[in-house]
Amino acid sequence: MIKRYLLVTKPGIIFGNLISVAGGFFLASKGHIDFPLFLATVIGLSLIVASGCAINNCIDRDIDSKMERTRNRVTVTGAMSTMAALTHGIVLGLIGFALLIAFTNPVTVFFAAFGFFIYVVVYSLYMKRRSVYGTLVGSLSGAVPPVVGYCAVAGQFDTGAAILLLMFALWQMPHSYAIAIFRFKDYEAANIPVLPVIEGIVKAKLHIVLWILAFALATLLLAISGYVGFGYLVVACATSLWWLGMALTGYKESVDDRVWARKVFVLSIVTITALSVMMAIDFEPSAPVATLAMLG
Repeated sequence: MIKRYLLVTKPGIIFGNLISVAGGFFLASKGHIDFPLFLATVIGLSLIVASGCAINNCIDRDIDSKMERTRNRVTVTGAMSTMAALTHGIVLGLIGFALLIAFTNPVTVFFAAFGFFIYVVVYSLYMKRRSVYGTLVGSLSGAVPPVVGYCAVAGQFDTGAAILLLMFALWQMPHSYAIAIFRFKDYEAANIPVLPVIEGIVKAKLHIVLWILAFALATLLLAISGYVGFGYLVVACATSLWWLGMALTGYKESVDDRVWARKVFVLSIVTITALSVMMAIDFEPSAPVATLAMLG
């Protein structure tokens, strides 16, 4: 019984977000870590992400039944009713937001709510089913966790937070397109208008390369702006070039698109994990403070 309540929240996605929110939190902390605040931020955001995933499972149950990867989800098999999953998601979300409201600040709560709204309402309910630009819109919600971690400490949306939002949004694009290529048949069967299905794999490959290039440039901004040190810069350059090199191998005549896309996907995880770790440990104690105070 407990297992189905866990599975409906997509634990893998929660874990991935934990790494990025921690990276943003430690970057802003500059070595002075407030552990109660850290726990409240991590637990609060994790519950909000879990809430969004549970509600997404309710919304997508018709689509999920057509896809091999998702047809065994508890909301599809009937192991968990839609009402139970929805109630579970709402309760998790309320607890998560309560934690952020109680222990963080209005800017942090705003971005958590922004990410939740984009993912559940704009992406899941509308864009995913109707537009090839759904991935672009969804990338905004995927970029929110490190910003939430950062703003929990900084208390405002400054240049560092803006760079994190840009970096992680750009990263989402090639990451998602790679998934859409190696899961092409699933998306086609469910009639989901992702770029590879609508405009072809060749065009999707070009977009992957271009988005990785944009992401690589964005990763340099943290170092250029003085937020991180040389170690981060080395890792950012190495992982981005490795990822880009793998993406370019997709143009070989003998390449198996599905195998290639899976490798690009795996390297996307390696890249963003490495950068999250490096920004957490190679921060600059004298990093600039709030040069772009947009909120707060």
